[in-house]
Amino acid sequence: MGETLVVVESPAKAKTVERYLGKGYTVVASVGHLKDLPKNELGVDVAHDFQPQYVPIKGKAKVLKEIRDLAKKSEQILLASDPDREGEAIAWHIKEEVERYNKTVQRILIHEITQRGVSQALANPLPLNQRLYESQQARRILDRLVGYQISPLLWDKVRRGLSAGRVQSVAVRLVVDREGEIQRFVPEEYWSVVAELATAGRKRFKARLFRRQGKKVRVGSQVAAAEIRQALAGAQWTVAEVEAKEQRKSPPPPFTTAKLQQEAARLLRFSAKRTMALAQGLYQGVELGSEGPVGLITYMRTDSTRLSEDALAMAREAIGQRYGGEYLPDKPRQFRTKKGAQDAHEAIRPSSAERTPDSLEPFLERDQLKLYRLIYNRFLASQMAEAVYQKTQVGVQAGDLEFRAQGQVLVFAGYTRIYGETTEADDREGKDGDEDRAELPRLTVGEALVLEQLHTDQSFTQPPPRFTEATIVKELEERGIGRPSTYAAIISNIQERGYVKKAEGRFHPTELGTLVTDLLVKAFPEILDVEFTAQMETRLDQIEDGEADWLKILKDFNDPFASTLQQARDEMRDVKREEIPTAITCDKCGRIMMLRWGKNGSFLACSGYPECKGTKEYERDETGQIQVKEPEVTDEKCPSCGLPMLVKNGKFGRFLACSGYPGCKTTRPISLGVTCPQCGEGQLTEKRTRKGKVFFSCSRYPACEYALWDRPVPEPCPECGHPFLVHKAARTRGSSKSPEGIACPREGCGFSREP
Repeated sequence: MGETLVVVESPAKAKTVERYLGKGYTVVASVGHLKDLPKNELGVDVAHDFQPQYVPIKGKAKVLKEIRDLAKKSEQILLASDPDREGEAIAWHIKEEVERYNKTVQRILIHEITQRGVSQALANPLPLNQRLYESQQARRILDRLVGYQISPLLWDKVRRGLSAGRVQSVAVRLVVDREGEIQRFVPEEYWSVVAELATAGRKRFKARLFRRQGKKVRVGSQVAAAEIRQALAGAQWTVAEVEAKEQRKSPPPPFTTAKLQQEAARLLRFSAKRTMALAQGLYQGVELGSEGPVGLITYMRTDSTRLSEDALAMAREAIGQRYGGEYLPDKPRQFRTKKGAQDAHEAIRPSSAERTPDSLEPFLERDQLKLYRLIYNRFLASQMAEAVYQKTQVGVQAGDLEFRAQGQVLVFAGYTRIYGETTEADDREGKDGDEDRAELPRLTVGEALVLEQLHTDQSFTQPPPRFTEATIVKELEERGIGRPSTYAAIISNIQERGYVKKAEGRFHPTELGTLVTDLLVKAFPEILDVEFTAQMETRLDQIEDGEADWLKILKDFNDPFASTLQQARDEMRDVKREEIPTAITCDKCGRIMMLRWGKNGSFLACSGYPECKGTKEYERDETGQIQVKEPEVTDEKCPSCGLPMLVKNGKFGRFLACSGYPGCKTTRPISLGVTCPQCGEGQLTEKRTRKGKVFFSCSRYPACEYALWDRPVPEPCPECGHPFLVHKAARTRGSSKSPEGIACPREGCGFSREP
């Protein structure tokens, strides 16, 4: 017999773990899942206790064979896939493949990829966790039952290629419902009344109208504001109350997965997907020169705020050395983990407090360093002393009106020295806060004040804001939709499916997203119900805790679902075949135009089709009325007839077409403003393959065959001078993930930045 075989998920993790194990161990990467349900069929035998029919994933045969061959000659096998549900499923599938050759199979959990973390895992091998695997398997089967049976229904009723998901569709509903709230919102007028006051010593401050004759007052119109102004004419302004008190603020806990995604979005403008990709790299290991690859943070998928005794001691030592004893509380801080959280892992923290962000700057990419600094500072801050403020509240009397001013002064920075005050993922649009943080002059009760200026400003109440990356993660977390480890995939999927788009940092539902949501809510009210989805997540967690049986949960779900599914097949609105008449006439034949649904959304089509193939694009105004979108006229002239060229959308993407069509059928591609680097003559243009995939190629094709998949960006690389950059979409290959970003296409140049 030979060495011990250790199987991890990714090549990067394999390289780092192998360094700590040394001789006697062979480390191999599964590169993510090796087996899954088949792609082109349900893959679940519902009639026989929901038996899943796992098959090898396409392209994984070579990896499977390598693991089997190594298992035959290994003394023991240690499965070290990630310490979570997906990692447990990978471990079980590998065990099923190798136990016929070698039954000495155990599980090890590496929570941090350091010498200490790997040594602890080796010293504590475990049997595989059947309950954790059953929890993952139940989730996978539930998702397959929903997705693989509702999606074909959408193909038939709306258009082919659409998808539905148990969690994905509910996430879309959150965005659609928020948009509905915004559209239904009726703004209410209000007026703010702010006095600029001065003391006898000419110290100025602002006070806001608060009460009248002891009751809170709301100024709702210009008339009411004028009445207030009239009531204050000639009034004596006097300090009626001064209340000063010390306020202490405790630091926030170390990061959970959800809180890391929220803060990285709020402070660093990272998407949840990018945050998780960067964190995965920091966990798996980064080359640190002569040290080799080192795991810099603990496992990044966790619901817990718990810190180990070693971590607490490490943090307190670092704080005492760098900032002094006054920044250390008397004892380590313990944070309460929320109810229902999985507490198997610690909070996300650096693997060593000695590896400061500044010391790692030569080894980390820019965004890696930003995220590491955020994690590092939050970890240390969580164990630092409270911030201390002197908070002052002043009441000012003017006739029967009372104004109020608030201010605060930082007395002791405490944790804010390294981690500034944070509102977490709060959306502070429309909130007043600057005045409350201003420093007030020293005031005494009875002191006379001088009114310098009185401001009466009109405002309107605002609708609830659209979700940002931070607030949608917060909403998913608070509503119990999905799990923190899945948020990044959920947010990415609903955008890639075309149900939601992001504009100016805010999520908007698309026409397709709204249509599909409306159809699913009507046909499957329970599955699209937020509370039902949250309750299902709780039940799935109970499988892991041994409090529920996975088969019973599946049966309880599927019996009513099967009935609802059949009813939906019979009764769901058939959008694909709908033709809704409008008052708009076809400018080619004069017949009325119909609203129809196509692969690119709804459009206006002539009722005389197929004799007349006239179509128009349209949009709806604020009242919901149809407005025909006129084609975009460009400054370019048709080379054949001299008429203006129009921007058109076609099967293979956007292009320029002569406005004289059908008399003149001249077309040409739209340039992206980037000269072809291969021939130096043509321009790079957007095109689509026959399957609809976008690519970019030279306008001189076939004379020049230069092409690339990433969208060219017409700006030179600031590092190597390459004439253009490219916009790289996020990609996943096995367990390897590359985030979205702007990068240099020149081989050997590592420039990249956020999009």
